Amino acid sequence: MPGQGVIEHLLALQGQQRPRPFIHRIFGVDPLAAGSRSWYKGALGEIAIGHLLSCLGPDWTVLHAVPVGAKTADIDHVLIGPSGVFTINTKNHSGQSVWVAGHVMMVAGKKQRHIQNARYEATRTADLLGRQVRAAVPVTAVIVVRNPKTLKIKEQPIGAVVLTDQQLSFWLSSRPVILNSRQVQLLVTAAEKPSTWHGNPQPPTDQVLLRARFSALQKSINRSRVIRGAWALGVLLTLPILTLARLNGY
Repeated sequence: MPGQGVIEHLLALQGQQRPRPFIHRIFGVDPLAAGSRSWYKGALGEIAIGHLLSCLGPDWTVLHAVPVGAKTADIDHVLIGPSGVFTINTKNHSGQSVWVAGHVMMVAGKKQRHIQNARYEATRTADLLGRQVRAAVPVTAVIVVRNPKTLKIKEQPIGAVVLTDQQLSFWLSSRPVILNSRQVQLLVTAAEKPSTWHGNPQPPTDQVLLRARFSALQKSINRSRVIRGAWALGVLLTLPILTLARLNGY
């Protein structure tokens, strides 16, 4: 499922926290732990991009949260279709300014390694799939920046493409056809084998339970946000009344 690795890590972090005190629930204190916010934001980004990719049509196959290597690393999305193979790295930089020039990518004024990481994922994917099909497999690295405040690309990086989530579908649909149906199916078959990606594939996760736990966390976060908003509105409405009462001597 989209964002599976991120969600599993997020829920593990949340599981280490003590239950929220009753007073926190009354005042809508955010249930997310301090170190969980970026993971939650990342999960939302991967889920959103996963939905976009699922709408591309039957000619395309997409795998989400593909585990690679000996540890817990994964590739956000691997996309296979007539236009080739793409590794898609999702970055949820909602509301932030992003600047790209060659191999340099800045987010809110801070240099990031997104481009280098995306290139590595594409190279690794090309190697792993190439071993299975016994042929060279060109793979394009794509970095999708979700809902940035601005995205300024002075120069697209060599070996990777940087797009916003709003540009992704059109960009993919405009790629030239380079694979026939037989080649696509050969790559899909290889990609769907867990042993292609990981030397020690893990048992499948109970995705129904994972979705339910993540959904419960989302509802708790949204409920807390509404409660905080209600308290803030109450304060705004009460202050003029108290001020007026004070001026009138009450």
